[in-house]
Amino acid sequence: MGDRHTWTAAPAAAEHARSVLAAAWSCAVSAEGGREEFVGSHSVTADGRVLLRVPEDSALLAAAICSPRGEPSAVLEFADVAPVPVRNRIRARLWLAGWFVPEGGRLSFRTTRAVLRRPGGTVVVDLDELAAAGPDPLALAEAQLLTHLADAHPDAVERLTRLVEPDSLHGVVRVQPLAVDRHGLTLRIERARGNGDVRLPFHAPADDVSQLTERMHVLLTQASAASCPRPLQRQRTDREG
Repeated sequence: MGDRHTWTAAPAAAEHARSVLAAAWSCAVSAEGGREEFVGSHSVTADGRVLLRVPEDSALLAAAICSPRGEPSAVLEFADVAPVPVRNRIRARLWLAGWFVPEGGRLSFRTTRAVLRRPGGTVVVDLDELAAAGPDPLALAEAQLLTHLADAHPDAVERLTRLVEPDSLHGVVRVQPLAVDRHGLTLRIERARGNGDVRLPFHAPADDVSQLTERMHVLLTQASAASCPRPLQRQRTDREG
């Protein structure tokens, strides 16, 4: 059974890609010499270029640097992993194709193609838009915000399900916060068979954590005024019994 989504307020592809770059801790590099995973080794410039620190004996990067300049010789892969334990924790993947150029003791990656895969489908990201975009203002704080919500306020998460269409809650076994950005909160609805995501948009964008707090209070107030979904009522009764 499909979930009813509200996608009218969501990050554009370029902003989403920049958020993945900003928050990702690891980077996988594939080139003619093979594939290597670099953890905590990359950074991103203001215009979206990826800078990578690599060991001097890296055969993979040596092969990438020695390839003809201007020709795509490597692919960088970044995974957007949900900070809260849920099924299917990979929320999105970003691939950058291009080549490396030495720059100040690091390798600067020149991107020729950017592809973002997320639940709504796969899109080729315009490189000019990628360079001009910035990450979501909550991207670096998201992991802490979501784990705090899931661990310290499970009652609030349950209350927010009152804003979800009842049809999306049939067979529900667990609801967890999956993602948050300045435009809204996404909940992962896990069922006995399968799972789906439902997005709760904010009434206005949240450009910092203080604004996010206000937006969440508005959602919770709206949820308190709504009736408890019958599937969750039955689930609560079973637990209390």
